[in-house]
Amino acid sequence: MAVKVKATLGLEKYYTEVIAGENSLITDEPVKNGGGNKGFNPYEILATSLASCTAATLRMYIERKGWNIPEINVEVELENYPHIQTAQFTRTISFGGAVIEPGWEDKIHKIAQGCPVHKILNGNIEIQTLLDF
Repeated sequence: MAVKVKATLGLEKYYTEVIAGENSLITDEPVKNGGGNKGFNPYEILATSLASCTAATLRMYIERKGWNIPEINVEVELENYPHIQTAQFTRTISFGGAVIEPGWEDKIHKIAQGCPVHKILNGNIEIQTLLDF
């Protein structure tokens, strides 16, 4: 599946409009980095991708199984260590107090690991940069 997004940054420091199909969002940098803090910063967008994909993947599975879990919460913390070129995601999944039956925990963990964004982040990643003048 190919995805195409376009980010446009004008003269307002770091305020970036991002468009994907018919949807748009704003990214920015925190004030301490010279931005206006008007949107998610790029690291938050990356963590958001994992969190939202995990929640959607779990919802699809839970609905297919007919389990009574009305709420899925996924928190992702991203810690970046640029000096050693390592990043660590910590993902915490909860279900708003829903009763998780014995045996469901392992299956939920396995399904979360199967989230497509999780697979991309754990796979080989290649970035090609093309300049268009």
